[in-house]
Amino acid sequence: MKVSIQLTVNGRGYRREVEPRLLLVHFLRDLGGMTGTKTGCDTSQCGSCTVLLDGVAVKSCTCLAVQADGAAVTTVEGLASNGTLHPLQEAFWNKHGLQCGYCTPGMLLASHELLRTNPDPSEEEIRHGLEGNLCRCTGYQNIVRSVQEAAAVMKGGA
Repeated sequence: MKVSIQLTVNGRGYRREVEPRLLLVHFLRDLGGMTGTKTGCDTSQCGSCTVLLDGVAVKSCTCLAVQADGAAVTTVEGLASNGTLHPLQEAFWNKHGLQCGYCTPGMLLASHELLRTNPDPSEEEIRHGLEGNLCRCTGYQNIVRSVQEAAAVMKGGA
């Protein structure tokens, strides 16, 4: 049995027939070609699959594609606009907030959600806001610095 769903991914509409049990992460990677969204743990512990669903950060490895029917999804590929990196992407580059890059898409989208709800977070608030995203390479300090720089740029201070 398949179900028809329609959603917008990074501004582009998709209509597909999917199995009801298909996870959003697999829809994005396999049907939508959004390979920036990673499958890390399949249990929502690592956060590498984080996307924005109608502007709110969700872990796509525990969200069914049918649950996103009618929604707008933003993946890491959708952060850049007209070839220009989003301030978060730019800051992660400038402040070395990435190493292997596996967790980076999830970190960027979780950071986006954090800055949407708290545009001027303290270091402690950044660390708390990213608790659901694991990085095995950086030790987090450069990720925190990256989010701080992006916050400053986004509010016009840098």
